[in-house]
Amino acid sequence: MANDQTEKEQTIQEEVEYNNEKAENEKEEMPDQEELRQEGSQEEKAEEQSSSNAEEELVKANEKIAELEAKLEEMENRMLRAQADFENFRRRSRLDMEAQQKYRAQSLISDLLPAIDNFERALKIEAEDEKTKSVLQGMEMVYRQILQALENEGVEVIEAVGKPFDPHLHQAVMQVKDENFESNVVVEELQKGYKLKDRVIRPSMVKVNE
Repeated sequence: MANDQTEKEQTIQEEVEYNNEKAENEKEEMPDQEELRQEGSQEEKAEEQSSSNAEEELVKANEKIAELEAKLEEMENRMLRAQADFENFRRRSRLDMEAQQKYRAQSLISDLLPAIDNFERALKIEAEDEKTKSVLQGMEMVYRQILQALENEGVEVIEAVGKPFDPHLHQAVMQVKDENFESNVVVEELQKGYKLKDRVIRPSMVKVNE
């Protein structure tokens, strides 16, 4: 009996020691709470650092986008200005070419006007014999041919006598008082004026009523 009791106590003692040893081992295997807190704090710091880095990257990306958008807008404005300048250049070139074509004979006509004036003065001479009449007839024929050629180019005589004085068409060299005309009306033409299409080549030299 005493031996049995002793064996039981020994067995119980062994189980207690085993359980204590097992508990100690499990306690050693379990992570320390402080270590867990440190690990958690490190993870939070890592997350915060990652979030901060992401925000910085987003700010930098937005700044870069704004910079690129500003450069793009500047380039678009330059392109629009260049396009507008080119269109203006094309329009001016076209107008210049049209003007050159339209008034291509202006220089020649200006040079011919003094000759036409001389023809008109010569044709006013009174013919005293048949020879002079024949010469004047030939001159008149040439004169009319020249006028016809000028008319074909768009030249026309500016109307003066009896018309209201127009400083764009007439050059007043004298002012007179004539009851047969209204005020500011051309009473006499001293030299004919001419237009080439819509451009005045030479204004009429006139007398104007007061």
